[in-house]
Amino acid sequence: MKIRDPKVNRTPIRGAYILPNLLTSASLFAGFYSLVAAINGNYLAAAWAILVSGIFDGLDGRVARITGTTSKFGLEYDSLADLVAFGVAPGILAFTWGLQTYGRLGWLAGFLYVATTALRLARFNTLGSSGPGSKHFFTGLPCPSAAAMVATTVLLCHHFGILGPVRHYGVLLLIYSLSFLMVSNVRYHSFKEVKWFNQHPFRGIIAFLLTMVVIAIEPKVTLFLIFFAYVFSGPLLHSLSLLRARRKEAGIVEKRES
Repeated sequence: MKIRDPKVNRTPIRGAYILPNLLTSASLFAGFYSLVAAINGNYLAAAWAILVSGIFDGLDGRVARITGTTSKFGLEYDSLADLVAFGVAPGILAFTWGLQTYGRLGWLAGFLYVATTALRLARFNTLGSSGPGSKHFFTGLPCPSAAAMVATTVLLCHHFGILGPVRHYGVLLLIYSLSFLMVSNVRYHSFKEVKWFNQHPFRGIIAFLLTMVVIAIEPKVTLFLIFFAYVFSGPLLHSLSLLRARRKEAGIVEKRES
């Protein structure tokens, strides 16, 4: 009796190729709905739609890898959907919600956000998830996280009773900062391969459940804090690594002089 090696790639089930593309289409639909909602002044629905789009975007790649149905067409379709859902949609949301009153400075900020998202996706398709670095890191802020930061900022303001458009320089600063971080060389953890969850599956389930409970207590606040911490983690770790490198160089110079 011949035992089949589980590591050998099996032929995908007929029709399985459509599953990842359906999820990508769902992500694109949510992104388009966010556009329509933002234009109509329904900023809360537009923000939630971006987050829903992010969920579908996270699922399509995983489903493709699990079913062995990854394809060049799927990758290109996913990138085009991401540009709409995580570039144009949050750019329009940010403009209609917090940038419109700044005139030229406002729409230029919105355009810069869309342009840097396109550049970020082009670099991702060319160099991969991390470029020359480790596969455990992204080079630059991932565009779904940047879009989620915009969306959760809107949700946080809604939580504090700010329902309509806002006029605050913090929104301008946020959009310009996110645009810069997406095309920067600042590294972010990818969390695609977390060995701790594989080594401790039961504890991983408990941690996941606790995280869901914490988010469910006050989602508008907790989601903002989660994505803010992730966005801020990149510059923080980058600054710490630069500090360590300078201390190391200073130590080498001192040894040579002594």
